Amino acid sequence: MFISIILIIICCLIIWRASDGFEAASEYLGRNLSEGVRGATINAIGSSMPELFTTLFFLFVLKDKDGFAGGIGTTAGSAIFNGMIIPAVVILVVVLKGLTSYVEVSKKVLLRDGISLLICELVLIFILGGNTLNWIHGLVLMGLYAGYASYMLLSMKSGENEEEEEDDEEEEESEEGGNFFMNLITLNLEPVFVKNEINKKNAWSLLLFSMLIIGSACLLLVKSCEWLGDDLNIPVYFIAVILASAATSVPDTILSMKDAKKGNYDDAVSNALGSNIFDVCFALGFPLFIFTIIYGPITMSPETVVNISELRILLFILTFIAFIVYIAKRKMNILSAILLLSIYILFTVYILGRSADADFATNISVWLHKINDFIDTFRFWK
Repeated sequence: MFISIILIIICCLIIWRASDGFEAASEYLGRNLSEGVRGATINAIGSSMPELFTTLFFLFVLKDKDGFAGGIGTTAGSAIFNGMIIPAVVILVVVLKGLTSYVEVSKKVLLRDGISLLICELVLIFILGGNTLNWIHGLVLMGLYAGYASYMLLSMKSGENEEEEEDDEEEEESEEGGNFFMNLITLNLEPVFVKNEINKKNAWSLLLFSMLIIGSACLLLVKSCEWLGDDLNIPVYFIAVILASAATSVPDTILSMKDAKKGNYDDAVSNALGSNIFDVCFALGFPLFIFTIIYGPITMSPETVVNISELRILLFILTFIAFIVYIAKRKMNILSAILLLSIYILFTVYILGRSADADFATNISVWLHKINDFIDTFRFWK
C-alpha cells in the first residue's frame, strides 16, 4: 500500500515538473490569442493532457467497466478539483502575497465558460444513462467540445501587442542555464530545448517531449491506483476520483497560479473552467470513442452504473454551486476561497464515506440515485 502511495506522489511530482515545460511551450504557441480565450483553449487543453492520458490508460490497461469507471472518476473528480481548488488557490496566492485584496474576473468570461460547462455536464448526465456505452456516446461528447472551441476561436478578438510582451517574458525565462543532464534528470525541460530564444520549432519540441513525460507518468499513475485499490480492497473508481484526479490537475493549478501572479485573472479562472469542459467532453469522449471502435460496446456492472450516475449528478450540483459563488459578488476574496475549499473537503469526505459504506454517504447516494431515476424518465432513446 505504501509503495503505491509513494508511486502516486512520484507521478504527481513528474507531472508537475513536466508541466512547467508544457506551460512555457503552450504559452508561446498561444501568444496571439486574446486574454480569456487562451486560458480556455490552449492553456486548458495543454494542462488537461494528464486527464486525457489517464483516461486512455484506464480504459486500455484495465479494460471495460473498471477502466471506464476509473476514467470517468478521474475526469469528473478533476473537474470538481478544478472548479473548487484552483479558483480558491488563485485567490489565496494573490491575496497572501499582497498583490491584491481580491480577484475580479470578467462576468462575460464567467458566464460564457460557466454556462458552457453546465450544458456539457447536463449532456453527460443524459447520454450516459444506460449500462452500455458505444462510439456514438464518445462522438457526441467530442462534438460538444469541438463546438465550444470553434465558438471561442471565432469570437476571439485579436490580441493586440501580446506577442511582443510574451516574447520578452519567454526570452528572460529561457536564460536559465545549468547542466544539460541535470536539467534533464530534474525535468527542467525548458533550458534543454530552448538554448537562446524560444521559437516555433523548439516550442513544439518542448511541447511534444513534455507530453511524452506526462503520458508516461500517467501510465504509472493508473497502475499505482489499480495496485492501491487491490491493497485496500476498494474499487479503483474511488481511488481515481480523489487521488488520480488531484494528481492530473497539477498542471491546471500551476498554469492558473502563474496567470494570477501576472494579473491575468480571466485566464487563471477560464483555464480551470475550460479544462473542465475539455475533461468532461474530450478527455472522456475521445478514449471512449477509440476504445469502443476497437473493442466494441462497454457493458458496465450495476455497481458501476450507480457509481458513475451519482458522480455525474454530484458534479453538476457542485459546479452549479461554484458558479453561484463566482458570480454572486463582483469581487472574489478570502471568504470565497474558504467557501470553495470547504465544498471540496465535503466532497472528499463523501467519496471516502462511499468507499467505506458509511451511513451518511449511503443516504446521500440514495438521494442522488432518486434524482437519476427521475432523469431516466426523460431518456426517450432507452
